[in-house]
Amino acid sequence: MLAYHDKEWGRPVHDDRRFFEFLILEGAQAGLSWQTVLNKRGAYQKAFFQFDPRKVARFTAQDQRRLLGNPGIIRNRLKIASTAQNAKAFLKIQEEFRSFDRYIWQFVNGHPKINRPRSLKDVPPKSPQSDLMSADLRLRGFNFVGSTICYAFMQATGLVNDHLSTCFVSRSRG
Repeated sequence: MLAYHDKEWGRPVHDDRRFFEFLILEGAQAGLSWQTVLNKRGAYQKAFFQFDPRKVARFTAQDQRRLLGNPGIIRNRLKIASTAQNAKAFLKIQEEFRSFDRYIWQFVNGHPKINRPRSLKDVPPKSPQSDLMSADLRLRGFNFVGSTICYAFMQATGLVNDHLSTCFVSRSRG
């Protein structure tokens, strides 16, 4: 968890495959702890072809049944089924915007929103931007993209920087 915090969380992402990875992982995390998902990240990378949305979009019912038997991932039927649906919607966004990166950064006007909360209780579970993102993703056919999941996705991918004001990452980022 410490390495993830220090080197990944809140760092701006501009790689479409990484965005797709975090969409899958944040959706899988719904109702669970992030530590649970992080511990299973390697198994997710293998099960979901290194988060290749083209391959995941082709998942069949047989693939989904196979994944339900994989103890290395979270075996929730709806979460697994949503990955193929989300991959298809992800590819449509890439077609329309030329990249998912161009699409997703519009929710923060192309620049990370830096909050610098003083304590964990100051970190909100969602924001007006995550509300808009959630609504737009749902209209585009995504599942497991409620506002709270979208906010966690925004934090993980650096669209929002919620490192505490006392955190060295926050202080080193201007």
